Amino acid sequence: MRWIARLFFCCIWFSWISSTLLYSQDQNRKITGKVADTNGEPLIGVSIQEVGTPGGTVTDFNGEYELIVNSLNSILKFTYLGFEEERINVNNRNRIDVIMTETTSILDEVVVVGYGTMRKKDLTGSVASLNASGFEKEKNKNIQQILRGNIPGLNVGISTSAKGNADIGIRGKRSLSASSSPLIVLDGVIYNGDLSDISPNDIETIDVLKDASSAAVYGAKSANGVVIVTTKRGKTEKPTIGFDSSIGTISLFRSAEVYGPMDFINWRSDVLKSINRNAPGFVFDNPNNLPSGQTLEEWLKYDNAQGDPQDIWLRRLGLSQVERDNYFNNQSTDWEDMVLGTGIQQSYNVNISGKTNMLNYYWSLGFDDNEGVVKYDEFQIYRSRIKLDAKITDFLTVGVNSLFSMRKEPGAAASWGMIDNLSPWGQPTNPDGSMKIYPTDDAVAAKHPLIDRAHTYKDYTYKSLDNILYAKVKLPFEIEYELRYSPRFTNNELYLHNSSKHPEYGMYGGKATRNTSSSMLWQVDNILTWKKNFNNIHDFNVTLLANAEKNQNWQQIMNGEQFVPNDILGWHNMGAATVTTLSSNDTYSTGDAYMARLFYSFKSKYLLTGTIRRDGYSAFGMANPRATFPSLALGWVFSEENFMNNPTWLDYGKLRFSWGKTGNRSIGIYNALSTLNNGMITYVDNTGNVYQESYLNANRMGNRLLQWENTSSLNLGLDFNLFGQRVNGSVDLYSMNTTSLLVNRTLPSVTGYSAVTSNLGKINNKGIEFTLNTVNIENPNFTWETSFNISYNKNKIVNLYGNMEDILDEKGNVIGQREVNDISNGWFIGHAIDEIWDFEVLGVWQEEEKTEAAKYKLAPGDFKLADINNDGKFTNDDKTFQGYQTPPIRWSIRNSFTFYKNFDLSFLLYSNWNYKRVFNEAKHNPTMTLERFNSFVIPYWTPENPSNNFARLNSNMAGVAYNVWQDMSFIRLENISLGYTLPENFTSRLKLSNLRLSVSAKNVALFTKSFVLWDPEYAGPTPSYVTFGLNFSL
Repeated sequence: MRWIARLFFCCIWFSWISSTLLYSQDQNRKITGKVADTNGEPLIGVSIQEVGTPGGTVTDFNGEYELIVNSLNSILKFTYLGFEEERINVNNRNRIDVIMTETTSILDEVVVVGYGTMRKKDLTGSVASLNASGFEKEKNKNIQQILRGNIPGLNVGISTSAKGNADIGIRGKRSLSASSSPLIVLDGVIYNGDLSDISPNDIETIDVLKDASSAAVYGAKSANGVVIVTTKRGKTEKPTIGFDSSIGTISLFRSAEVYGPMDFINWRSDVLKSINRNAPGFVFDNPNNLPSGQTLEEWLKYDNAQGDPQDIWLRRLGLSQVERDNYFNNQSTDWEDMVLGTGIQQSYNVNISGKTNMLNYYWSLGFDDNEGVVKYDEFQIYRSRIKLDAKITDFLTVGVNSLFSMRKEPGAAASWGMIDNLSPWGQPTNPDGSMKIYPTDDAVAAKHPLIDRAHTYKDYTYKSLDNILYAKVKLPFEIEYELRYSPRFTNNELYLHNSSKHPEYGMYGGKATRNTSSSMLWQVDNILTWKKNFNNIHDFNVTLLANAEKNQNWQQIMNGEQFVPNDILGWHNMGAATVTTLSSNDTYSTGDAYMARLFYSFKSKYLLTGTIRRDGYSAFGMANPRATFPSLALGWVFSEENFMNNPTWLDYGKLRFSWGKTGNRSIGIYNALSTLNNGMITYVDNTGNVYQESYLNANRMGNRLLQWENTSSLNLGLDFNLFGQRVNGSVDLYSMNTTSLLVNRTLPSVTGYSAVTSNLGKINNKGIEFTLNTVNIENPNFTWETSFNISYNKNKIVNLYGNMEDILDEKGNVIGQREVNDISNGWFIGHAIDEIWDFEVLGVWQEEEKTEAAKYKLAPGDFKLADINNDGKFTNDDKTFQGYQTPPIRWSIRNSFTFYKNFDLSFLLYSNWNYKRVFNEAKHNPTMTLERFNSFVIPYWTPENPSNNFARLNSNMAGVAYNVWQDMSFIRLENISLGYTLPENFTSRLKLSNLRLSVSAKNVALFTKSFVLWDPEYAGPTPSYVTFGLNFSL
């Protein structure tokens, strides 16, 4: 019977093949034609392919081609580098001629600026842009990862937690105490939310306004620069459904190794030798392995101890009973493995988009579930965005843009800071299996790193809804009016329960907290725009703005202790608490602004932008509720001048100059007002009676003159485009002076106040930025592009409080005056805010320098400090300036490749240079006794193994407070990404328009100049990511 079935199958297969061949012979047709550009010039090497099939052809030297197609209704795809892709239906034709259009020039790209857009070639300020196509392939977790290393002058810190947030700064620090974070603008509206609420999958472009002329349209909020995020809209008439997913691991990038079981014993032996320097060293050695010539009797004689020599030895080393028991039972604990590990990070996003003549729509829904390298560090977020633009009539367009997010951060993470203190011979559990709070039975030593996690229950949820509602009306004379109303609603719920089972909270009968808050912020923007071009000579763009805002917050906090009969329900049963406290905190602030901006271009050669903005804000003193922020920028497109004679190597060249003022209002909203402290005081009278009375006392003094910090900025820039757009870049030099610095100044007690917020001092901030983008190789099968940027920034304190002191000569005569420095805060006139002022460490005292070291009450193995005035003492007169805590130099280089048409590869090198961080671990002299803890594996000085960079164990500081500073310069392989886009002839069979697979890794490798504990950017665990991605659309 099997042969009958096989014969039947062969007949069916032969019939199908025959009919297919006959059909294809009937349908096959040769198509011919010519491909040219818009000027009629033939294009050589244009790729022509029938969609959904392999193979294809290319045009010859005359732009001619011929191709056999399989169907009368086939679709031909024409692709050519530098030109827009064309798709044409055969439609029963034999000849198809095609005119291809060049892709948009880099200079014609549209850049989002405040309250509008401009062509890149019309910009007069310093603006940097990123397009979605440049970062979508790398599977970034958040906006910070997108920006990091890609824009000169923009500093983005390293992400360390499951949430992944990192600080952002533009062009260095220019304030002593006010926030240095840039203003965030989302889809044209000032955004007051968390950057983690914005999905990277929704982002179309990011534009960064760095100079005052660009940022001045935002006035009192823009002194630290502006980051403008624009989200996606519908692009095609056909509805598109997209799906983007990724899953990967997050693991510890660099382990700060601690001593393991046996190394810990050896290290502890050296510790005790260093503490007992007058005792024979061998008495702390293992009695089973004594040095040559030493006997066990001599070893025992040290303290005349009785018993097992191994047990005596461990007691001499300070090991507790539980440590000794575990040692003899060979039971050790890897605390680092208990606290740090590999987590899973996953992200899923789906979107639907499209457009018609009357409607543009985009909707997305996403979910991220992330774990961190610290165990139980968890973060979840749900996001949804809907964006609708409807053309109601020829003159009226309305729209809505809403973003909802819900963040959850459940649980309490493990305490990674304990791992260098815990003995590997400690016991993690009690005999009954419960967690042991002090693994070595030493209350001074470290706690179990999971004890808080085990008995602390936390539920944190943050919900936000951001809305933009707008109506845009076209008025006569080419005037356009737009009204935007942007309400933001938030709800924050933090529930916390410290169980009575926690050894430290048992005495309180458990503790619980319910902390809820909500806020409502609205903004209204009225925008008038007029754009007019006269004879292609005079080009005008005028924008007028009237803005108002209001921000209200409400917070309620309930704390409870001593729960009866028990605290099992925690925050769910606050009524069971016998001790409760209630508090509330409501805040309210308002602001308004008016702004006018004029852009003028003469023959697209001479450019001018002028802006003026007037801001008001309720947080400032009654005498200064408002401030004015003007700016002016000029541009000269010198490449258009006749005397340039149109050199073949220069496509475009422009000089830019700008000046402007911006403000910083980032202080507490009530800092201009006086405040009072309240409390209770207890006293006893002469008869022994105890009384409690409430009191009020003055705290902060009000300041009706309090005003904005003001930053005045100059910027000189050059933009260039060379060799047929294969090379482009920019250079910017800037100098900024910030005055009226917001400082919380301490007052003498005789005033009746403790402090006052004042405007004092001046800071200068200057630097240079350079960007270069090149297309190194470009052909149909292989492209290679490089982007390089470097920046240098330095700030200087020009003035502080204005207090002066006399300058004396050697004879004590007054020869001048100088302003007094603020030594307590480390602020010095003429120096950077974060410049290091400390004793200089020259190295380590060696054995041959024993006599000299003794003069300073030090010994070999102690750090050697510079005695500048050779007076035998270490005072402030011996301190010097030794570098910076913030890197003045940052650079990055990105290389991107495409090969075999469908593969893409990119990698990014990122570097910070010439900065230092405290590395006091090199002293080997902690604040607590060294023999009570474990330690990171850090080299240390010994007579047998001397070092000039690390002190001896338990080194002496001779009463001098100083820091050891370590160079943290580094080069990091920040990212490497590989992707493959499946060919259309495959995806079309699956009814997909595209399908891409990718793998990427972040924080891949690190190169440093010197020994670095943990990471040069963070003194703690930092993560490394490996992510696999799948995205497709249909």
